[in-house]
Amino acid sequence: MLRLGFFLSILVGSLFLTSSGREDALQKIRASGKITVLTRNNAHCYYVYRGEPMGFEYDLAKAFSEYLHVELEVETPTWEGLTRGLEEGKGDFVAASMSITKSRLKRVDFSESYLPVQQYVILNKDDPAEKMSDLAGRTVCVRRGTTYEELLKKLKSKGLNIRIKLYNDMPTEELIRMVAEKEIEATVSDSHIALLNRRYYPEARIAFPLGKPSKLAWAVKKGEKRLLEQINDFFNTIKEDGTFDRVYTEYFANVEKFDYVDLKRYYRRLETRLPRYQDTIQKAAKKYGFDWRLIAAMIYQESHFDPRARSYTGVRGLMQVTLDTAKEVGIERRLDPEQSILGGVRYLKKSYDKFEGVPEPDRLLMALASYNVGYRHVQDAQKIVKQQHNDPNSWADLKEALPLLCRRKYYKTSTSGYCRGREAVRYVNSIITYYDILKRDAIS
Repeated sequence: MLRLGFFLSILVGSLFLTSSGREDALQKIRASGKITVLTRNNAHCYYVYRGEPMGFEYDLAKAFSEYLHVELEVETPTWEGLTRGLEEGKGDFVAASMSITKSRLKRVDFSESYLPVQQYVILNKDDPAEKMSDLAGRTVCVRRGTTYEELLKKLKSKGLNIRIKLYNDMPTEELIRMVAEKEIEATVSDSHIALLNRRYYPEARIAFPLGKPSKLAWAVKKGEKRLLEQINDFFNTIKEDGTFDRVYTEYFANVEKFDYVDLKRYYRRLETRLPRYQDTIQKAAKKYGFDWRLIAAMIYQESHFDPRARSYTGVRGLMQVTLDTAKEVGIERRLDPEQSILGGVRYLKKSYDKFEGVPEPDRLLMALASYNVGYRHVQDAQKIVKQQHNDPNSWADLKEALPLLCRRKYYKTSTSGYCRGREAVRYVNSIITYYDILKRDAIS
């Protein structure tokens, strides 16, 4: 009996030494100098635009790799391949807007949540359904292996008379498009995806919530505690220093705001008016180093592509320039489309150059605000930001300060006086929304 206990203790000890000597994921990452993220190729996770990788999850993953001082590698398996990829060692972590669920916790370990979301039923705007019971007899289409599938099956087991059609590896964005174009009756989407894609498919309606709110998190292979600790420390750090908010704002700014009539008008004018000026826009954008789609979005915000547009303040033309600005940038006839575009973009470049040293995308956003209200007013707002002990080179801080310039308390001590700063913030937000829509057709 003593001899058996002796051998058992040796066996347990040897197993402990073997397991403790095993190199964990974090050690391998540090030794190799690289970390591999498993994610999805879509508009909210990861994509390539103008040769540059970007996306909400990608930018966070890139920041994490820099936090660890290693290189980032990206793999984009199928949805069901994300978890399998961790188990098979094809990636170190999953960053793909994945919800924490009981079924997934059996296969992976999750980080602390970085974003709360709510699942919503998505219907066509002409569909009158207002609650779950209104879906009786309908077919709801979702991707296989998702929380959406789990929720729908639970509701069906409780008596809801619906048909569930499952698609293999079908992006949620594509299912939203199919609803918008009446190819399918209904789908389900997380709130941040639904709000973002409402811009692209205004015929799709966010109808009503499905189930309780859930939480998004990153996933690692079961047992990789040290890597998980690093991820949690990383999220705590970027939420404290503002990095997370900046990344979120870059991709999901103003998604809650939705004007169906305006967006439909925008899509129509992209088809009917933009083609007349696209060559000139591309030429001007290339000359001064901007993305032509940004300039097109800016022109729409200024004039709706109407070369004879005139505002109540007297600015005119496609780029809505003042007489003083026209003289400054060499515009002789403000109603001439080519002169207006070339001169307006030149003026934007001059504003942009004044913010040298400001990181992107803040630099561009501040240049757009300057185009709208003038550089000196933006400087006044920066002074307010400094007085508030915030970052004067952060658009997130600046957009809170600009509206204050219409209050006597603030403008009486400013260099340039009263300013309709709230309009400048709306102006920038609208351009970024229009720009995002144009970009979507060019991402890969």
